[in-house]
Amino acid sequence: MNDTFTTRVEQGGGPVHTGPGDLHYTVHMNAGDKEAPGRSPRRIADDQLRLLRQQFVDPAGMGMARRVLEDSRTVILHGDPGSGRSAAACVLLYEVDQGTGIFRELLPGEEEGALTDPGLVGVGDRLLLNLAAADVSQWAQTRRDLSALRKAVQEQQGHLVVVMPHDGALEAHLQPYRADIGRPPALEVFRRHLRLHRIAYEEYRLSAPDLDEFLSEQPPMEEIAHFADRVRRARAASPGEGFAAWCKQSRKARIQWRTEVADLVATQCTAEQRALLFATAMLHGAHADVIHRGAALLLEALDTPRDEAPLLEGKDLAERLKEIHAAAGPDGRVRFDKLDYDAAVRAHFWDHMPDLRQPFSTWAVQSTELDDPHIDADLRERLVSRLADQFLRTGRGNDLAFLAEEWSAAPASRVRLAAAVDTLACGLHHARYGRSLRMIVYSWCVSKHLTENLAHVLRRACTDVIAPTHPDQAVTRLHHLARRERGATPALDALCQLVASSARLRRLLLDRLTRQSSAPAVDAGLFLRICDPVALTDPAGAPRPLIDEKGVRDCAVAGWAQALAQLPQSHWQPYAVRWLHTACSADGHRDRLLDLLVDAAGRDGSTLAALYSAARAAEPAAPDGRSSGAAITERLLQKISTAQGLRPPAGPTPSAPPRGTPR
Repeated sequence: MNDTFTTRVEQGGGPVHTGPGDLHYTVHMNAGDKEAPGRSPRRIADDQLRLLRQQFVDPAGMGMARRVLEDSRTVILHGDPGSGRSAAACVLLYEVDQGTGIFRELLPGEEEGALTDPGLVGVGDRLLLNLAAADVSQWAQTRRDLSALRKAVQEQQGHLVVVMPHDGALEAHLQPYRADIGRPPALEVFRRHLRLHRIAYEEYRLSAPDLDEFLSEQPPMEEIAHFADRVRRARAASPGEGFAAWCKQSRKARIQWRTEVADLVATQCTAEQRALLFATAMLHGAHADVIHRGAALLLEALDTPRDEAPLLEGKDLAERLKEIHAAAGPDGRVRFDKLDYDAAVRAHFWDHMPDLRQPFSTWAVQSTELDDPHIDADLRERLVSRLADQFLRTGRGNDLAFLAEEWSAAPASRVRLAAAVDTLACGLHHARYGRSLRMIVYSWCVSKHLTENLAHVLRRACTDVIAPTHPDQAVTRLHHLARRERGATPALDALCQLVASSARLRRLLLDRLTRQSSAPAVDAGLFLRICDPVALTDPAGAPRPLIDEKGVRDCAVAGWAQALAQLPQSHWQPYAVRWLHTACSADGHRDRLLDLLVDAAGRDGSTLAALYSAARAAEPAAPDGRSSGAAITERLLQKISTAQGLRPPAGPTPSAPPRGTPR
């Protein structure tokens, strides 16, 4: 995750939110800085899919799957577990990107609604429905709903890939959309990963008995990727030993070294050596200075008395590292002499010293804040990930949310806030805990006591982790956060950026802000930002713009009616001015834009008068000059008069003539 934001919290004990009311921000920025925008959710999703495509090796049947998807816009993938079905589905959707719509995963039974809802699909959307682990009843329900979903996909010119259960049934009318894929060539998959690790062909072309034995077991594609990564790390640690030796180390590492680690911990009884062992495992690959400071920080965190012996009489760091089977390489970075030994050490301390789990967690975040030139964002992220792995490995994945909350408590540095975001992201990405953590995030966005820092963490989780694959859920959570903002509006800003990527998401949010609003007074202010006239009139690759849809126009009228009734003119007038200026240049939608404003005002004379005064004030800054603005004001006045029954409806406004043409 990119460490891109620059917010700096300077006051300890900042404001605390006490429920579902307002959240006031007092965020101090470095001079001249603003919160740097991260990559858009669409960009994040596309980057992830692009990386997957680079790693992917076509399995048998992939060509047929491509043809079925191209011909019918739907393909149902069937394959053995471990054959890479889910990866194949994502690659297929990456390859059919048309530049419109977004990639997302449908999650039946969560918040997206029924698969039969035609509003579930946006123009050009690429949809993944992964039911590889579905039970019999869920798969049966999906098959019943698939015809309606396929129809929506066809109408919106999107694409749908379904991953069916390995032993699932498929009716005759769905068989034409089925494509069976096999396992890709395991050796080629392994070599593809090595090439991506920038290992030259000359280095891995020789035979390696341990590799042959491993591949003969027909391991899942994920395990092959892990094996290749261990080979990469073995090569980095022992570059001169050769390919066969690296493969041997990779295969032996699967043993996990649990017994050896237990014996080592039993022999290293002093607090100083155990602290060094744990710090080396958690900061594995870091510079020796960082390892040394990390071990000292752990002793300090545990209030361990320091050895009073003269410093020159003690063992030096190299000797102490040798006792725990580690050493610093020529680059000064410390590694154990056995591959994946660090993972076994982490697991041992976590499993067999449960009373130290909370201190270990506190130490981890404090270590990210160490001021050392050898500590960078990548090391901090690896440290947080290694800690999160222990929570996830031992069935405590949901606790990562509470850990993120603890780390974000004021005062929190920029680095600590980044660590809080990273630890929550680790859980949200996890296959087992992602769903439950998304629900925790939802609950907190709605009603939890929020500090400004925790709101920041939740917002980054929505934009960076949830939105790329579950944008509807991100919209819902960001909407609740935006409702609670006063002053600065980072959640609303993120919400605007998210709906800008998809007309369907904008339509969804407009519906939430108007026809389904549970807080109309607050949503009226949000509506003005979301209901942007340029976005409504620009088709952006779709067959028609949003403003041509009756449902969207109804939302626009309802939203403007609330804004005109609930908000002072000083609040809504800048948005009305933008609306009127857009009408100046939107020839085909000019009358419709003006009608929506007048319809929202109803027959209320004071509101119509306020609209007219706003139009007069907007004339000087009109896009084509004052005369253009005056023409719009005149047209608005005609519609106001019609609404008040003072004159019959006027015909459509003729298109503005080209500049320089005599009128």
